[in-house]
Amino acid sequence: MQRCVLTLYSYDEKPEDISPGNVLRQTLELTAKMPILAVYAYNTYLHFRKGEMLMIRNPQKGLSLAENFLQMLRPDGKYTELEAKVLDIALILHAEHGGGNNSTFTTHVVTSSGTDTYSSIAASLGSLKGPRHGGANLKVQHMFADIKEHIEDWKNEAEVEAYLKKILDKQAFDHSGLIYGMGHAVYTLSDPREVILKKFARKLAEEKDMMEEFALYELVERLAGRLIMNQRKMFKNVCANVDFYSGFVYTMLGILEELFTPLFAIARMPGWSAHRLEELINASKIIRPAYKYVGVHTDYIPIEGR
Repeated sequence: MQRCVLTLYSYDEKPEDISPGNVLRQTLELTAKMPILAVYAYNTYLHFRKGEMLMIRNPQKGLSLAENFLQMLRPDGKYTELEAKVLDIALILHAEHGGGNNSTFTTHVVTSSGTDTYSSIAASLGSLKGPRHGGANLKVQHMFADIKEHIEDWKNEAEVEAYLKKILDKQAFDHSGLIYGMGHAVYTLSDPREVILKKFARKLAEEKDMMEEFALYELVERLAGRLIMNQRKMFKNVCANVDFYSGFVYTMLGILEELFTPLFAIARMPGWSAHRLEELINASKIIRPAYKYVGVHTDYIPIEGR
């Protein structure tokens, strides 16, 4: 996707024009093209890496971004109204979350240099690719796969709690001591995005006959916050964040893991666009962070004879 975005520079008649009107045009076009880039790249990956038939389905006028994504991705091009609705909600919830997140800050920093739109968005994609940013919901999925593998009874609260304690004690899963999808730098009582997505995850689980798995997610969410607070001796509440259910939603939609982060990029494109325009309109200086050395200072001792 990053390479494709940079390639689009060559097809733009005014790629270097950073006037607000032209940048608005560029970002609107990129927002519309991102799902196509993701699906086509994925289908090409399946063809050349896994030997599957190359499938190219054109987007249809009149369909929403989510509807087109599903109909281009699936071999039969079919989807339910609820599936399209849930994907649309998920994309909206991931679209923007303040200028402090890593990829959006990248947009500001690179835009402040005066570079073109395609270079700026390519840099943001590079930031989002990192597992600490765009790969968060993938970590949640891997964690739940591990939990399901090691717990016999998903409804046994004591068994689930005991295994979560092992994860926190770095004795299970990836030995990081983290329960992924729990906690947020800003939200404590609840992440409003997670609250909304959870409601739609439940509806989709009912349609897909996956309520048993949804119940496991709900149980882990209920137990994990308290366990984290107790272990770290925290007084503020620890809530689930939007990544807790997003990977589960994508899985129920039949979207494979390789597309999780590209979907995040599709969702974030409108947010990056708004921040790029804001930086261009309101700022006149390049963002240049300063660094302060905090290491050990030692006196200079000259070597004899030099």
